[in-house]
Amino acid sequence: MIRYEHPLNERVRTMMRLEDIYRRVEYFSSRDGEEDHHAALLALFEITDVAARADLKTDILQELERQKQLLTPLRSNPAIETRILDPLLAEIDRAGAELLSQAGKVGQHLRDNEWLMMIKQRAAIPGGVCEFDLPAYHYWLHLDAATRQRELDAWIAPFLPIRNGLAIVLRLLRDNGRATRQTAYRGVFQLMLTSTKVAQLLRLSLRRDLACVPEISANKYALNIRFISAAGADRGIVYDRDVEFELTFCNLCRPASDDGGAFAAGPRRRPAARAPAPRTTAGPTRPRRCASD
Repeated sequence: MIRYEHPLNERVRTMMRLEDIYRRVEYFSSRDGEEDHHAALLALFEITDVAARADLKTDILQELERQKQLLTPLRSNPAIETRILDPLLAEIDRAGAELLSQAGKVGQHLRDNEWLMMIKQRAAIPGGVCEFDLPAYHYWLHLDAATRQRELDAWIAPFLPIRNGLAIVLRLLRDNGRATRQTAYRGVFQLMLTSTKVAQLLRLSLRRDLACVPEISANKYALNIRFISAAGADRGIVYDRDVEFELTFCNLCRPASDDGGAFAAGPRRRPAARAPAPRTTAGPTRPRRCASD
């Protein structure tokens, strides 16, 4: 099965983008090649840009605290396994403490380094990091792998509290959903959303042998999925066959009084219409005269 995920609000979208970049940083920084460390450094610059939102750390802290308040009372529930719950609560506490101890904006340590900012500026230009453009960077790339690794680790370390916090939030989000079997007839699927389908993330799973990919669009009223051919001459057009897939609406747990907070998404109930005012029985009213009468 191939799984596709589609965030339904901007904050979850930002966290998923950061998750993908962190994955690349971890992969390339763990290797020894010059090209690998160059790719790791460029990915760090991406994190600096994506995480520039001043309220990102606050959003994650608030969500961690909200989940902690919901999970802590479950310790007294005999149906809950404390051997699973207690490590999760400890992980939330640890991630929250790391975020609180971090001062300043995410990536400020890179912005304060003029040499790294010069590399970042040149990297935005196609072919802008050649040895004749940045000889000092060319020298750094030819240092031994252990030296480059130590410096990379020092630049990565201040980003880890954000990585750990968003990893917990996204894990809780993905785990809180139930998959249903659906069919897209001739490659098209539509679903009207109701208040029972409030979601912040959609997860869609397809068989690997299906040569198509989902094109998802959603708002708080409706979900539309078109399956697009991904191979051969039909690439880019609607897949003209029935497609069976698994669909999961994922949502973070919330107290009953919570309206969704910073991570809210999905349909909400419309306010009830007001009842019409009762008519008076004081007798008939005279019609108003128009200006032309």
